[in-house]
Amino acid sequence: MFNSLKSDTAFNVLRIKDFQFYIYARFFVTIGIMMQSVIVGWQVYEITKDPLALGMIGLAEVMSFLLIALFGGHIADIYDRKKLILISVFMYFLCCIALLLLCSHFSFLLKHWGVLPIFIIIFMTGIARSFLAPSQIAFMAQIVPKEQYAYSATWNSVSWHVASVTGPAIGGLIYGFFGITKAYVSVAIFILIGLFFYMLIKKKPMPERQKSESIFHSLAEGILFVFKNQIIVGALTLDMFSVLFGGAVALLPIFAHDILKVGPEGLGYLRAAPAVGSVIMSLYLAYYPPLRNSGRKFLICMAGFGLSMILFAISKNFYLSLCILIMSGMFDNMSVIVRSTIIQIYTPDHMRGRVASVNSIFISSSNELGAFESGLAAKLMRLIPSVIFGGSMTLLVVALTSKFAPMLRKLHLSDKINE
Repeated sequence: MFNSLKSDTAFNVLRIKDFQFYIYARFFVTIGIMMQSVIVGWQVYEITKDPLALGMIGLAEVMSFLLIALFGGHIADIYDRKKLILISVFMYFLCCIALLLLCSHFSFLLKHWGVLPIFIIIFMTGIARSFLAPSQIAFMAQIVPKEQYAYSATWNSVSWHVASVTGPAIGGLIYGFFGITKAYVSVAIFILIGLFFYMLIKKKPMPERQKSESIFHSLAEGILFVFKNQIIVGALTLDMFSVLFGGAVALLPIFAHDILKVGPEGLGYLRAAPAVGSVIMSLYLAYYPPLRNSGRKFLICMAGFGLSMILFAISKNFYLSLCILIMSGMFDNMSVIVRSTIIQIYTPDHMRGRVASVNSIFISSSNELGAFESGLAAKLMRLIPSVIFGGSMTLLVVALTSKFAPMLRKLHLSDKINE
C-alpha cells in the first residue's frame, strides 16, 4: 500500500467530492468567524476603551468551550455528525444575527448594560464551538480513506490558515468602509455559504458502538484512551506546552511599538507572518507528507519553533523578525499536520468525537493560557528575557518528550497506514 500511496498525487484527496464540499464549507465558516472576531474586538474597544475588555472576549468564549467540550465529543460519537455540524454552524449564524440586531435595533441594551450582552453572545459561540470542533474532526475521518489522512490534514490546514489570514482583513475593511451593520451582514453571508456546502456532503453512517454506557463512563473512556496512548498524549502534551511557553503573538504589539518601532502597519505584517509560513509549509506537505520519520520531524520542528522564539526576542531588525516569524509558522504547521494525522490514524471510529474534544481542549487551553503566561512573564521578567525564557522552556519540553515518549520519537506514520 505504501508504494501506491507514494505514487498518489497531492490532489487525489481533492477529487473526493464530499471532501471538496468539506474544505469549502470550513473555509467560508472560518472566514466568517475570523471576521466576527475582529469586528467584535473593535466594537468592544470602541465602547470601553479598556484593553482588559478585549481579553474578556476570549475568556467569555473559552469558558463555555472548556466547560462543554468533553460533552460535545461524547455527543459527536453517538449522534449524526453531519447534523451536529449543521446545528453548530447555524448556532454561529444565530449569534451573528444577535450581534447585528444588538448594534442596530437593540443598541439601547449596549447603552444600559455596556458590553455585557456582547459577552453573553460570545459565550454562546463557545458552546457552538464545543460541538463543532469534535464533530468536524470526526466527520472528516469518515469522508476520506485512511491512506489519505495525511493529505486531508494538510489541505484542511491550508484552508484554515488562508481563511484565518483573509478573514480578519475582510472584516476590518468592510467595517472601516461600510460600517458595523454591513460588516455583521457579511459575516452572516459567509457562514450561510459554509452551511450550504456542509449540507451538500452526503450523510455518513455512524460507527457501531461496542456497548451502551453512561455519559460519565463514556467521557472517562475517551480521556483514558488518550492518556494511555503514549504517541497521542506525547504529541498533544508537546504541542500544548510549546504554545503555552513559546508563543509570543500576544506580545507582538509591544515588539512593534517599542522594539522594532514599525507602528500598527508593521504589527499587521508581524501578525500575518506566522500564518504565511504555515501556508507555505502546508503547500509543501501536500506534496511531501511527513509519513517517514514522522516523530523525529515532529520533535525537530517543535525545537525549531522554540529556537525561532529565542531568535525573534533578540532581533532588532524588522525584516529579520518577519522572516523568523514566517519560519516559526512553518515549524508550527508541520507539528499541526503530524498531530492531526496521528489523531486520525490512531483513534477508533467510535471514539473520534471524544478524542477530538480532548485534542481541542489541549490546543484551546494552550492558546488562551499561553497569552496569559506571555503577559505575566513579560511583567515579571521584562519583555525580551520572558520570550527567551519561553523559547528555552519549549526546547526543554522537546528534550523531555524525546526521552520519556520514545514511541513518539520513533514514529513512522506510514507503518500505521500500511497495517
